[in-house]
Amino acid sequence: MITQEMVQQLFGDEVFDRHGEKIGKVGQVYMDDQTGQPVWVTVRTGLFGMKESFVPLNQAHVNGDAVHVHVSKDQVKDAPRMDADGGHMSRDEEQQLYRYYGIEYAALPGQRQNERGGQQRQPARGEQQQARQQQPARDSAARDSATEMTRSEERLKVGTEQVETGRVRLRKHVVTEHQQISVPVRHEEVRLEREPITDGDARGTAKIGDAEQEMTLHAEKPVVSKETVPVERVRMTKEMVTEQRNVEGDVRREEIEVDDSSKRRKNTP
Repeated sequence: MITQEMVQQLFGDEVFDRHGEKIGKVGQVYMDDQTGQPVWVTVRTGLFGMKESFVPLNQAHVNGDAVHVHVSKDQVKDAPRMDADGGHMSRDEEQQLYRYYGIEYAALPGQRQNERGGQQRQPARGEQQQARQQQPARDSAARDSATEMTRSEERLKVGTEQVETGRVRLRKHVVTEHQQISVPVRHEEVRLEREPITDGDARGTAKIGDAEQEMTLHAEKPVVSKETVPVERVRMTKEMVTEQRNVEGDVRREEIEVDDSSKRRKNTP
């Protein structure tokens, strides 16, 4: 259960649905008007987090910098869009969200059942600090509002957000290719060697007739076999690359002009 003491740490936390899928980041926290307990958060979704959807904190819990809610990402994506006027949610808006998420009106922590209803938005840490910084200026303006005016201007605030851009997988598959290798092989051939007989004794033993001699010849032939050997290791790592990107936007500023209607023209003689 998320309590009032845990509210300040919720701003900017990642929100995950009941399946563990990331939904977005906490934008605002809405408190119960009477008990002060957190009941709803708005989650920034869509490209650059420009959209805010209401998510119930019923059965939600915090784990580090992550808020785990009991609804699905698709439910949050299709939830009714509410524009809480002045940071306050009306009773009709509450009931519409309860019906959408299928939650009983009394099921949310600290929920009351009176006729007034409504949820009050809890200011974010930055808003509270800004309010404290602006308080002396407001007090001074109240003391001397006739002679003092505050000039304000808008400024671009640029930050970064880590988003998932894709997934890279290492996959191997088998490719068959035909190889041709030249292999040296040897074979035996018959070579006839002739030499004259000069021995006189051998002449008397010579006979005329058929005769036959046999010799076995040998040859080498290629023999092909296969073996599997490791040839390379491929490892996938990540590195952070910094690049410069330009962002732009229109900002407004106030300018102060003096309109003095009390000036008199000088009389010329």
